[in-house]
Amino acid sequence: MKSLLLSALVGAAACSSVSTVRLQPETVDVGAGLRPIAGIQSTVSTFYILFIPIPGDVNLDRVVNRMLLVAAKTMGADKVTNLQFHEECAAACLSKIFGSVEARASGIAVQVIGPPGDPAADEGPEPRRPARATR
Repeated sequence: MKSLLLSALVGAAACSSVSTVRLQPETVDVGAGLRPIAGIQSTVSTFYILFIPIPGDVNLDRVVNRMLLVAAKTMGADKVTNLQFHEECAAACLSKIFGSVEARASGIAVQVIGPPGDPAADEGPEPRRPARATR
């Protein structure tokens, strides 16, 4: 009975989710050369009892890099625009005594369209021509 109660507490105390919504390219403006695919939101929360996270691993790296960006790449996106993220620890993290902590990230998954840019743009400026000598 105790193990059933503990597993119910752990299941109710922590949660992670990724929510997506397909976007119509003609209704959302994300800038020139970009086509919107989807709006993505990822959330992770955990419950604390006396500074012990149940189950833990709430951080921005997880919600941005391991959840939101992975979902965008899975949907065929090249980039994510309008990226916003937030880690919430209520009352200056006093919630780690007995409470919850949550991290959220959201953005718009886009595909890059149109002609490619200058392939040599990352190589730096053009080499200088030597100055002509004057007599």
